[in-house]
Amino acid sequence: MSFKVCSKKNMAAKEKLEAVLNVALRVPSIMLLDVLYRWDVSSFFQQIQRSSLSNNPLFQYKYLALNMHYVGYILSVVLLTLPRQHLVQLYLYFLTALLLYAGHQISRDYVRSELEFAYEGPMYLEPLSMNRFTTALIGQLVVCTLCSCVMKTKQIWLFSAHMLPLLARLCLVPLETIVIINKFAMIFTGLEVLYFLGSNLLVPYNLAKSAYRELVQVVEVYGLLALGMSLWNQLVVPVLFMVFWLVLFALQIYSYFSTRDQPASRERLLFLFLTSIAECCSTPYSLLGLVFTVSFVALGVLTLCKFYLQGYRAFMNDPAMNRGMTEGVTLLILAVQTGLIELQVVHRAFLLSIILFIVVASILQSMLEIADPIVLALGASRDKSLWKHFRAVSLCLFLLIFPAYMAYMICQFFHMDFWLLIIISSSILTSLQVLGTLFIYVLFMVEEFRKEPVENMDDVIYYVNGTYRLLEFLVALCVVAYGVSETIFGEWTVMGSMIIFIHSYYNVWLRAQLGWKSFLLRRDAVNKIKSLPLATKEQLEKHNDICAICYQDMKSAVITPCSHFFHAGCLKKWLYVQETCPLCHCHLKNSSQLPGLGTEPVPQPHARAEQNVALQEGTEPPAQECPRGTGMQDGSRDNNECTASRSDSQEGTCEPKECPSCAKDGAVEVSPEEKQQE
Repeated sequence: MSFKVCSKKNMAAKEKLEAVLNVALRVPSIMLLDVLYRWDVSSFFQQIQRSSLSNNPLFQYKYLALNMHYVGYILSVVLLTLPRQHLVQLYLYFLTALLLYAGHQISRDYVRSELEFAYEGPMYLEPLSMNRFTTALIGQLVVCTLCSCVMKTKQIWLFSAHMLPLLARLCLVPLETIVIINKFAMIFTGLEVLYFLGSNLLVPYNLAKSAYRELVQVVEVYGLLALGMSLWNQLVVPVLFMVFWLVLFALQIYSYFSTRDQPASRERLLFLFLTSIAECCSTPYSLLGLVFTVSFVALGVLTLCKFYLQGYRAFMNDPAMNRGMTEGVTLLILAVQTGLIELQVVHRAFLLSIILFIVVASILQSMLEIADPIVLALGASRDKSLWKHFRAVSLCLFLLIFPAYMAYMICQFFHMDFWLLIIISSSILTSLQVLGTLFIYVLFMVEEFRKEPVENMDDVIYYVNGTYRLLEFLVALCVVAYGVSETIFGEWTVMGSMIIFIHSYYNVWLRAQLGWKSFLLRRDAVNKIKSLPLATKEQLEKHNDICAICYQDMKSAVITPCSHFFHAGCLKKWLYVQETCPLCHCHLKNSSQLPGLGTEPVPQPHARAEQNVALQEGTEPPAQECPRGTGMQDGSRDNNECTASRSDSQEGTCEPKECPSCAKDGAVEVSPEEKQQE
């Protein structure tokens, strides 16, 4: 058993190591793409012409540099898309080449030091010469051992050419000859590398051919979308770009602090933070890295929020796996719309600060979307855990205070314009929504302590939520109006028009439809409740039961057409969802269709005749469906139900007194033949 556990742990550790290598080994290729994007070939050649390298034939033709530029792009893309096994092997070859270079560098330094001291006698007679020889020999042996381990071969002599100068010095060869031997060792190692490259010259072609064959098969069988998803998962694109951007940001911070001796103030650190972020989003690759970094940061904040509210239960059956992407997409859209990467560093830092404020406002709104149902459910439940209530209330207080503080800081540091006004209004709306949530939570707690329901609770909740939704709709409408005016009277762009159209559809049109639909449902529910008769005190005493929706005693109730008793407020909440009785699921009619207020359909004579024939033949009549507005009562609460499927002939029909919906104007005419048959 322990062996299986150890093997599982080893497999898990191996998978984690492979995942780390899969990301870490691809980061240099993205960094190379970023460097090539920053490289200006024209300015590079102008610098070359002003330097001493202008006579070099390699730099006399500009198209050579352009070809090198394109070859660098191709190599970067190939390195980025290579399978992990081939990528690891390629890095091992590169590491071997670096080790061989280090070995020759050790030999060259040793020969140079021997020429400086000009001692050609036996080494054991000169302690300094012996020390130099011992140090160089240990370094060369380490290099040879590492090369053989990396290449997985026991033929160490293949990597020992750089040890020839040491062997020559051990044999008391003259120093001038050792210099020649050192050059020969370098040439020999270069020939080995060329032979290795020549023997593996067709490997890239074979890899490209097999990759092309696999791509064609995947596209033919599954399509381009499946191919894109497979590459996305294989390359781990979000994590890869996030690691790439974090490396850039760390290098930027390190380069700043390595050139500064004095500690910076708090304002200087804030400016350094913004300018470092601005420096690290000057290319499309670094901008994508910032987008994915912001997405992961938002995901971490929202996950921490859920964990603070619910503990470890927050990680069970969590359907919101795409949280955090909204903030990243928002940043990307705003950066593309404003042309962020084309600005200078100072202007980019200023604009980026505004975009980050918008992203923070979006994160706060997402935190509120997580906290709102949890806080309201906690207030409506009978959970008396003080720690749970403290966590919920403390998070709501944070979401109430921090957006207001952020709006204050924006007013202090920036000149007010329309976009900053949008951020401030969004922050204020978040604080107002939190205030409404806390108000409803307090009402729930008061209702819990009173041990009886608060009258018109649903009306209060509806008005609180409706006020916030109305303010949110007005802000969205102002944004659309400003965007349209800028498009008409200012500079028109395709991206800006698309954003205005998307914003108009999702934040204005859909919100207006949702609000109007909610208003109509509430109006219909209120009209239906008003059309239902109120139960008298005698009826409530005779009924002697609880409300089937809230399970509380009924001091007042309304009676449905199917003779069921409910609280008016409880039934109104039910009618927001569906227009049927909660017990028998019969349709609750409008006021114009209720008994006594309109005409009811008359039972057809042929149906009564078929029923009487069935009674004469001694068979049980077929089950008759309850008319609209009536229903079967679950249990035996009411004794005046309409039961049309009994074996007794006297209960085969509904009496007018017992089921008013079966009668026409309070009575049903029966023919003499039917009376005689009965």
